[in-house]
Amino acid sequence: MMILHTMLRVGNMTRSVDFYTKVLGMNLLRTTDRPEQKYTLSFVAFGKGNADGQSEIELTYNYGVDAYQMGDAYGHIAIGVPDAYAACEKIAASGGNVTRAAGPVAGGDTIIAFVTDPDGYKIELIQR
Repeated sequence: MMILHTMLRVGNMTRSVDFYTKVLGMNLLRTTDRPEQKYTLSFVAFGKGNADGQSEIELTYNYGVDAYQMGDAYGHIAIGVPDAYAACEKIAASGGNVTRAAGPVAGGDTIIAFVTDPDGYKIELIQR
């Protein structure tokens, strides 16, 4: 078994695709528009996604819904990066929102950072 994708509901597909591709550097793999069902899907991933073993993020835009209530059960998506400090600099320079600067995790040595996407979803960067 493997994780194929995580789905996030977004309020503006263009804004979200721009964040995940231009700010985080992911690739837009495919987009499907379903007017009769009133939703659009876009899949983003590093590399070629499932084709090369990477899980994907499915961005779902439901027509007419521009914001969602952020529940308290959602935590974050984690992404491994070679240098969390450099990743934060690049993300900030690209207009991304770094909400916790790179540095050691409380009580440990692992270097982490957090960024927030345009819909408020948290993304942890873990230096590996």
